[in-house]
Amino acid sequence: MPDDGSAGDDVWRDLAAFVIENRDSWKRAVVEQSGLPFSRIRILRRLNRTPMTVKQIAAAATIDAPAATVAVNDLEDRGLVIRRVDPSNRRSKVVSLTDAGRQAVQGIDAVHDPAPEALAVLSDRDLAELRRILNKLRDS
Repeated sequence: MPDDGSAGDDVWRDLAAFVIENRDSWKRAVVEQSGLPFSRIRILRRLNRTPMTVKQIAAAATIDAPAATVAVNDLEDRGLVIRRVDPSNRRSKVVSLTDAGRQAVQGIDAVHDPAPEALAVLSDRDLAELRRILNKLRDS
């Protein structure tokens, strides 16, 4: 019988749930450190990878275009992003981080994010295998 992907779906669902359920303390610490709502932090981290249009931000952050516009306006008012005319499409604007925005992301990335205690039950061998699998996923 061919693999219908259900095992992969089950693993993905469990992995996502594990991560989501164990990130609350880090999210609170990041919000406290930055003074930004987490929705804005998600956008800054995406813009740290590459500049985007508001439409691209909306898609990447899984929000609608009006919400993305409000978020970009807020980040722009805080001096963390700037909008510039897209040289490849002069009717469009590209949002990118300012120096202050890059510093904000560095501060966010510096917030300690300890592994959940559940990982402490894994042996060094199990952790090494998990690292090998994660590297394989990252590199694919």
